[in-house]
Amino acid sequence: MAAEMALIKPISKFNRTLPKFRNPITPKPCYSYVKMSSSAPTTSPKKKSTAKPKKAIKETLLAPRFYTTDFDEMETLFNTEINKNLNEAEFEALLQEFKTDYNQTHFVRNKEFKEAADKLQGPLRQIFVEFLERSCTAEFSGFLLYKELGRRLKKTNPVVAEIFSLMSRDEARHAGFLNKGLSDFNLALDLGFLTKARKYTFFKPKFIFYATYLSEKIGYWRYITIYRHLKTNPEYQCYPIFKYFENWCQDENRHGDFFSALMKAQPQFLNDWKAKLWSRFFCLSVNSTSCLYVKNYYFHRTIPKLSLTVKNYMAGLRDNVSQ
Repeated sequence: MAAEMALIKPISKFNRTLPKFRNPITPKPCYSYVKMSSSAPTTSPKKKSTAKPKKAIKETLLAPRFYTTDFDEMETLFNTEINKNLNEAEFEALLQEFKTDYNQTHFVRNKEFKEAADKLQGPLRQIFVEFLERSCTAEFSGFLLYKELGRRLKKTNPVVAEIFSLMSRDEARHAGFLNKGLSDFNLALDLGFLTKARKYTFFKPKFIFYATYLSEKIGYWRYITIYRHLKTNPEYQCYPIFKYFENWCQDENRHGDFFSALMKAQPQFLNDWKAKLWSRFFCLSVNSTSCLYVKNYYFHRTIPKLSLTVKNYMAGLRDNVSQ
């Protein structure tokens, strides 16, 4: 789940302790394994690591979050005996799209990654480390939520459950690819530890639908905008991950199409005046967060390095997402 969802005030069902990074415990000092925890047991390593301790991703308005929801309500919403609005033919068609797995062999790294990482120095190097950390955390967040939905809906609606499971496959693939990118900078996120240590934010199902649909569609347009710009201006291609964005964005688009079908099957979330107000609120919130994220993070850091202007970047996102 991308950072756009973070603007809405969370209802945390878990502890509010802020995660911290701890030094790695490993006999090989070539990698720093990042653990987000404030309560992890401290053990003295056999050899003193030469790596500098990493700071945690701060729990700010724009930080990626982990999400949970009312899974019992989800089961009711997708029960074909209760909800007659479920378009089974549409979901079957979507399932075949996901099963095709167009990007199965897309996320294959090459020597360009390490070579490019070695050339990145100073503030620009730190920018890309932060970009990879945040993106990996956001993708892994989606993996956890989709995986649990796939498990919980298996008996109620096997088709929808399988789509959620295949979406979790996509998110896991993205997170793994980004985490391997961190290895180029001699770092890695400990995703297993992160699953247990990070706090979770509770959203009702309808809010999951609104926010995730917009998040996936904005993700699509973000990736394709950057890809097209760098294809036209290859001299600004400072890290090879951007070359993967054309196919990558199609995963985001498919996810958005699936959530569009989910919402059409729940007219109570779309058609009355309350639903329309909530839809507008989430549309404003997600677009506002995207704008803040661009201005606070990309504008002063990443986007100028790619020669993109915020005006052009945000105009493209706004025009396409508003459709």
